[in-house]
Amino acid sequence: MNAPAEPSTPPPARPRIVIAGATGYVGRALVAALVPDHDVIALTRDARGRTSTETTTWRSCDLFSLRDAEAALAGADAAFYLVHSMMPSARLTQGRFDDMDLICADNFARAAKSNGLRHIVYLGGLLPPPEDSELSRHLESRHEVEVTLGSHGVPVTSLRAGLVVGAGGSSFEMMARLVGRLPIMVGPRWMRSKSQAVALSDVITLLRFALAHPELAGKAYDIGCPDVLSYADTLRVAGSVLGRHTRVLTLPVRTAKLSLLWVTVITGTPSSLVRPLVESLQHDLVARDGMVLAKLAGLEPMPLREAIARAVAEGTDRAVKKRPPQRAKEARAEPPSHVRSVQRLPLPPGRDATWVAKEYMRWLPQFMAPILRVDVDEEQVCRFYIGWVKTPLLVLAFAPERSTETRQLFRVRGGLLTRVLPGTRPRLEFRAVLDGKWILAAIHDFVPSLPWYVYTATQAIAHLWVMNGFRRHLESLARRAIDVREHAT
Repeated sequence: MNAPAEPSTPPPARPRIVIAGATGYVGRALVAALVPDHDVIALTRDARGRTSTETTTWRSCDLFSLRDAEAALAGADAAFYLVHSMMPSARLTQGRFDDMDLICADNFARAAKSNGLRHIVYLGGLLPPPEDSELSRHLESRHEVEVTLGSHGVPVTSLRAGLVVGAGGSSFEMMARLVGRLPIMVGPRWMRSKSQAVALSDVITLLRFALAHPELAGKAYDIGCPDVLSYADTLRVAGSVLGRHTRVLTLPVRTAKLSLLWVTVITGTPSSLVRPLVESLQHDLVARDGMVLAKLAGLEPMPLREAIARAVAEGTDRAVKKRPPQRAKEARAEPPSHVRSVQRLPLPPGRDATWVAKEYMRWLPQFMAPILRVDVDEEQVCRFYIGWVKTPLLVLAFAPERSTETRQLFRVRGGLLTRVLPGTRPRLEFRAVLDGKWILAAIHDFVPSLPWYVYTATQAIAHLWVMNGFRRHLESLARRAIDVREHAT
């Protein structure tokens, strides 16, 4: 008789890992590095036309939508967050890119918590020494995103990097086009600031290592190559590798306006992308922790010259001669008439988003009284009227089932001034961020019914006027609360 067959042991389950920012050049390299031993959920704004496989699932995700983020992270074990967009996300975008980034990071952190993810790995930016307290908006945004990702309880491991040298990277290819097209460059004195780039392959290695060691979470690790150079010397090294003799002259001025102009013209990169990057160059950005993570991983970081040479060999030299990447065009792929407006407002001490939403509904009728009539009922449905017209201009309805003490949501239900299109979720939200220091008041997916040129000249301006008035109101309440507290002390 044949011996009974041994019970088969099922193969170990492959971890399911989300990559937010999977279409960026770091994201693409990371997807390729993970698929041999992980199931990858790759997130992009629009996954149409992308083919999923047994190991890679593409999911559409608008990170400005908490509902989208929750659906996109379903079934995942851990996640990478590689998102940092400085391009407009709608036809009209009112607000700063750092506030937009905050909303996306906060939605991602909330969705990770609700889906039970065990770990988030974030690729952020190097920070200057503590004594250099005045950060550029670009660097401050990176740090705010780092804090926000960990604000809802999921452990976060942060990797902080400077210029990532690799084929396809927008910052590196911008530098390559500069040295490829300009034999002589003139810049302000901050081009003498110290910098520490890092090879793309080293970034991928360390991201994988951080994922495999969740016990390292709760800390930030600086990563870089062995070379610490000024920005001017980095350009000279890049020119040398590309076979060009690059001369860089620095002037005793600090302004970045001139550099912003010629970098935009020479490289063809949108100024909205160039400006935050150029402003960040005023700082010394070097690894300050002795590159602990690389030592833990047993990695010998790649020297800068070798990293540039490898990037050139992989195709960056073609980007020097051809048109700029199409990233700006992709970033404007949102429906053409949508509006996104985000304002950062002060949150008075001891208050939360619930209080802000109620205060807004109490304050708004008084503020608008000379112009519009605003009616708010017991269920916090807000209707705007003009004159004796019976049909409301706008209707906002409170959504209690999607609201918490840190986020209050109102849906746009209709009115003469808006179109609620199929597949859209126009909404107003008040969201507490950064340990309750600020409130983000945000409108998403709003489609005006007015002709676009009329809307931008009237209703869009009126919305900013209202939000600026509410900001002054909150600032007054915050000062009053501080005065009362100091007096009591």
